[in-house]
Amino acid sequence: MSSWLTPEAARDRTGLRLVLTVGVPGPWGEAAKALFHVKRIACSYVIQVPAEPNVALRAWTGEYNAPQAVYDDEPARTGYADIIFLAERLCAEPGLIPSLPADRVLMFGLLRELAGEHGLGWSRRLMLLAPLMALPAEHPGRTAMADMAARYAYSDAAAAAAPDRVAEILALFAAQLRAQREAGRAWLVGDRLSALDLYWAAFAALIEPLPHEQCPMPDYLRAAYGASHPAIDAALDRALLDHRDAIYAEHLALPLDLGT
Repeated sequence: MSSWLTPEAARDRTGLRLVLTVGVPGPWGEAAKALFHVKRIACSYVIQVPAEPNVALRAWTGEYNAPQAVYDDEPARTGYADIIFLAERLCAEPGLIPSLPADRVLMFGLLRELAGEHGLGWSRRLMLLAPLMALPAEHPGRTAMADMAARYAYSDAAAAAAPDRVAEILALFAAQLRAQREAGRAWLVGDRLSALDLYWAAFAALIEPLPHEQCPMPDYLRAAYGASHPAIDAALDRALLDHRDAIYAEHLALPLDLGT
């Protein structure tokens, strides 16, 4: 278990500090944690509180969201690719970026489909926001999510299109995993563990969360993360979830440390 610090305490530290949303298995944050865990890079976790202004955090890094990776006095890194490259710089082994150019391009392309704008995580968030944004404008549940809705360019039309986008990405990943297995490879890309495997393991929570004993999370959030949709159910290959489970069993720490 890592120590969890307030932003005020973390600001005075050196080394690696990873800003994470406390109490929530956010896929971007869990994927960042996985990178540094696999590389055995020591870091402290810094508390970011969901749906709060996080004033002290913004005063320190200039950002109020999570995840953020802050190393010594370098600027905070918030993008998934920037965090991956930081992990590679701090510890070369095990390398989580494929050495072959074609595999490297494929990995970052598939990562974009998971973690980038309009990717699986983005689209699933739109689906989670939809019931709240349907509430009256003055409802506390809607006002609490107004900032997140703006950051994800929420609209009713975008939310309605999101399930098909998620299904499209799941089908893409299922085909990629099948091709790798047919080639005798155990990973999503290349011939060894990569950042893509770790990111898939984390983002799979938005389709089917890990069981409670491995990931203790509020019941309402578990229901929202795992909410089914016919298009998504039809596109999901259970082999993808088996792959997620294998990555956690072989490479990551359970139960998840959510700071609660």
